[in-house]
Amino acid sequence: MVLTTPVIRALKTQLDAEIHAVTKKRYAFLYENNPNISKVYSLLKSEKEVIGALQKEHYDFVVDLQKNLRSRNITRSLKVESASFPKMNIKKWLLVNFKADLLPKVHVVDRYFKAVEKLKVKNDNLGLEYFIPANDEVKPEAISKELTNGFVGFVIGGQHYTKIFPAEKVAEVINKRSLPVLLLGGKEDFDRGEVIVSLTPNRLVINTCGKYNLNQSASLVKQCTVLITNDTGLMHIGAAFNKPIVSVWGNTVPEFGMVPYMPNNKSGFFIAEVNGLSCRPCSKLGHSKCPKKHFKCMMMQDVEGIAGKVEEFVRAEKSE
Repeated sequence: MVLTTPVIRALKTQLDAEIHAVTKKRYAFLYENNPNISKVYSLLKSEKEVIGALQKEHYDFVVDLQKNLRSRNITRSLKVESASFPKMNIKKWLLVNFKADLLPKVHVVDRYFKAVEKLKVKNDNLGLEYFIPANDEVKPEAISKELTNGFVGFVIGGQHYTKIFPAEKVAEVINKRSLPVLLLGGKEDFDRGEVIVSLTPNRLVINTCGKYNLNQSASLVKQCTVLITNDTGLMHIGAAFNKPIVSVWGNTVPEFGMVPYMPNNKSGFFIAEVNGLSCRPCSKLGHSKCPKKHFKCMMMQDVEGIAGKVEEFVRAEKSE
């Protein structure tokens, strides 16, 4: 959803359009906080929950940035002009199953803009956006006064096991750094965070996993000096705030077009990945365990290289 914000902004600014969004109820707040969106319709399970209300709106155009069965059903039911984007599922399948990379070197954000070509809306190249309500802003110094002079945000969670940097490898990186570290993630990541804390006794490492909602975690991401992250949602939120990012990739690959999207970021980002593995990518999403049982895509990560890049980013931030 964060990756759709450039299209939403461009629609609003270039057409002065009234924009309504449809999403799952659990994620509705992400669009409700977006000033470019006038109304949000949310559903729990089925598109049938919202189709009746949507039909009463008499829309001029439907932009489908999901392109699944549910979104296609909604689009058909509204019976107005519409457009979507090239999802590239077949080419992703070929890359996963036959390691044949036929994917264009185009970020998914730029593919999204194909859905608004008919409207003559173009990418303004201002990047992603994330909007944090004032009551969800968190002051790092309220967590620890030692965070006042900067800290590293380390996102340790992920939707799938094979996209998660193992606790012992996270600890190795932290033990090579001097700045305080905030561990970021959901409540399901808390125990892993505690393991990391136990493995880093000589560093200030604070486990915030599960203690803050997504907006509050985003607030901490916004204020970190450098963000280290798995291929997950907080990575894109970090990109929205133009943070220097070290992005750790396991079973997925940047070729899918989902790297941090920061067209105007001076610091940029660094992709940490293990190249040359014949089994990678093993999925376009992820697995609950390594299909090969060795998990080399994470266990062979260059810890020295990751720590070195973090140091480089820290020096660059302090020199500005």
